[in-house]
Amino acid sequence: MNDLVDIGINLAHKSFGSDRDAVVARAREAGVRRMGITGTSVASTRAAIDLARRHPGVMFATAGIHPHDAATATPGALNELAELARAPEVKSMGECGLDFDRDFSPRPAQESAFEAQLEIAAANRLPVFLHERAAHERFLAILSRFRPKLSRAVVHCFTGTAGELDAYLALDLHIGITGWICDDRRGAGLRPLMPRIPADRLMIETDGPFLLPPAAKAKGRRNEPAFLTFVLEEVARSAGRPASQVAAETTRTAEQFFSL
Repeated sequence: MNDLVDIGINLAHKSFGSDRDAVVARAREAGVRRMGITGTSVASTRAAIDLARRHPGVMFATAGIHPHDAATATPGALNELAELARAPEVKSMGECGLDFDRDFSPRPAQESAFEAQLEIAAANRLPVFLHERAAHERFLAILSRFRPKLSRAVVHCFTGTAGELDAYLALDLHIGITGWICDDRRGAGLRPLMPRIPADRLMIETDGPFLLPPAAKAKGRRNEPAFLTFVLEEVARSAGRPASQVAAETTRTAEQFFSL
């Protein structure tokens, strides 16, 4: 049985409200022993910390404001987030970054919220859980300025090009891979990149309830941490390494990255 870490699961999401304990039980049965509960707003960060407190040794939290919610990143909200980031259950800042694909928050607000969270991460010596969509150049420019002050950072749910991957690796960033790689069409450009990611920079995640691997036949198409095994298998196949080896590598990397 593998001992896997799902570095990004939105377990505080309302879609898990009626059966969260069963979801956790299925994850553990599938070999997913630890889960990073993603904070995407002040409220969901509070919920992530609460879940981690109720499941010590199994769950840990991130503290962040997602770029979609960047318009809510008032000085008061950022002060509260900075307080929450000091909780022992919080192992990373984020999810934070830029999303110029959806533009649910104005771009200046996204950039301001991103920079503020990088400052909090640097002040607290916390690694960063990053989000980037259709914003690579601006994202890289901001991150490059802050990188010397940051301990570690992972580009969560990487779906980019070879050039983007090389730029992130050159900044000494980690890379998180989701079920996107399992999709025949969407994952076609991602699969050939797996051998380029050093074993000590690669981690895996579900990003549930989103990004369900097509082979996982889930009611309501809700993704959950038990389905991390589908991501593991495809990453291993694409990287040309045994799944057991990739499982051990990604778990060791996650343990070191998040100080588990």
